[in-house]
Amino acid sequence: MHVLSTTTTTYADPSVAAVAVKFPPNRYTQDEAIGALTDFAGPEFRRFALSSGVEYRNTALPLSRYRELSGFTEANDAYVDIALDLAEQAFLAALDEAKVKAPEVDIVFSTTVTGLAVPTLEARLATRVGLRQDVKRVPLFGLGCVAGAAGTARMHDYLRGFPDQVAALLAVELCSLTIQRNDNSVANLVATSLFGDGAGAVIAKGAKRAAGAERTGPRVLASRSRIYPDTEEVMGWKIGTDGFRIVLSADVATVTEKYLGEDVRHFLADHGLTPGDVSTWVCHPGGPKVIETVEEVLDLPDGALDHTRNSLRNNGNLSSVSVLDVLRANLADPPPTGSMGLMIAMGPAFCSELVLLAW
Repeated sequence: MHVLSTTTTTYADPSVAAVAVKFPPNRYTQDEAIGALTDFAGPEFRRFALSSGVEYRNTALPLSRYRELSGFTEANDAYVDIALDLAEQAFLAALDEAKVKAPEVDIVFSTTVTGLAVPTLEARLATRVGLRQDVKRVPLFGLGCVAGAAGTARMHDYLRGFPDQVAALLAVELCSLTIQRNDNSVANLVATSLFGDGAGAVIAKGAKRAAGAERTGPRVLASRSRIYPDTEEVMGWKIGTDGFRIVLSADVATVTEKYLGEDVRHFLADHGLTPGDVSTWVCHPGGPKVIETVEEVLDLPDGALDHTRNSLRNNGNLSSVSVLDVLRANLADPPPTGSMGLMIAMGPAFCSELVLLAW
C-alpha cells in the first residue's frame, strides 16, 4: 500500500486533461523506409534495421521526395510547413478532447529538436488556432527525446503556482528531415532505422481550474531532472552546413544501466513509494536495448512496458513526441483509480526526467 509523504499536497496538483498525437499521412513499413532514406543500406544494415523493434513509420514527405531535397535549407523549409500543419492538428484535437477553447489557454510550452523556426511554431500557430494575444510562450529547444517528459514537468511547475490556469505542451518532431543520406556512420544508420515523425499536444489544468470537472487524466504530483556527468557526447546534434548530423553513442544503454535505477528509487522514496507501488510506466521508447535495460534496472514485471514497445513498433522513436504517445495510450486505457504512474524519458546532456503521476 503506497503512502505519499506530506511533501505531496494533492489539493494543489494539476492534472492532465488530454493528450493528442498526430502523424503525417505518409506511412511505410520499416523495409520501405530504410531503403529510401539512406544511400547506404547494405545487407548488414537491413538486418539490424529489421530487428530494431520498428515495423512502421510515418514520414513528413513521401519517400520519393527525400532524394530530391537539395540540402538543409530546403529540408528546413519543408519542416516549417509540415510541422505547423501537424502542430495545429494535434493542438486542436487535444483542446477538443479536454473541452477547452483556445482562448482559455494561458501558457504554451513548445518543443522540437528536428528543425529551426523563428518565430517559433507556437507563435506561428497562435492566430491560426485562436490563442489570446497575451498568451505566455515558453519555446524549448535542445532537449530532444527527454522533452515530452520535461515539458510535462514544467507545466506542473507553472500550474502549481497558477492553479486557476490552463497550460499546453506542443511537441513536433520530423526526424526524417534530418537524416544524412550519405553518412554511413553507425550513429546515422541507427537513427535511420529508429526515428519517425509526428506531433503531440497535452492540455493540463491547474487544481482550481479542474475542480468540479470530470478528470480524464492523471494528476501530476512531482518531477525530478537529472544531468549525468561527462556524457555530452552520448547523444545530440552536430549542426553545420548539412543540417543536423546525429551524435548517438552506444553508451546510452550503459548510462541508463548505471544511473536510472538508483535515480528512480530515490525519487520514489522521497514520496514514500517504491517501484512496486507503481503500476503504470510511461516510458520513452529509446530503442530495444534501452527498453530492456529499463526493465532490468527497475525489475519490472512482464508487460509493464507494452505501451512503450507498441509505440516503437507502430511509429518508430518520435523523439520528444514518443513519451506523449505512450501517455496517450495510457489515457485511452487507464489504470484503476488510485494507481500510481511514473513517466520516464532520457535525452541529450545525457539526462533524464522523472514525472510522478496519480490516477
